[in-house]
Amino acid sequence: MTYIVNDNCIKCKLTDCVDVCPVDCFYEGKNMLVIKPDECIDCGVCEPECPVDAITADTELGNEKWLEINKKFSEIWPNISEKKDPPADHEKFKNEKNKYEKYFKENL
Repeated sequence: MTYIVNDNCIKCKLTDCVDVCPVDCFYEGKNMLVIKPDECIDCGVCEPECPVDAITADTELGNEKWLEINKKFSEIWPNISEKKDPPADHEKFKNEKNKYEKYFKENL
């Protein structure tokens, strides 16, 4: 098992999870974070730190797509190991649905 980041993170990109990760397995894209599955030690300390419930176990139903997205982009995006300020407008995107289709950006 590993943990993954889903589309709740898109346009919110809160980094409370990064601050508690003991192995620095988070990677940062333009408008979301991902977890590198091969580096995650399954400790679970990041999951409760996410105020938008964007971190879940890869074993949860429907997470296959997100596991692949986390794998792919953790190989491309730079590692992030310290908490940063969130985007100024993150609150307005907090409860929005289908953010991947609307806002996802592959590039930095």
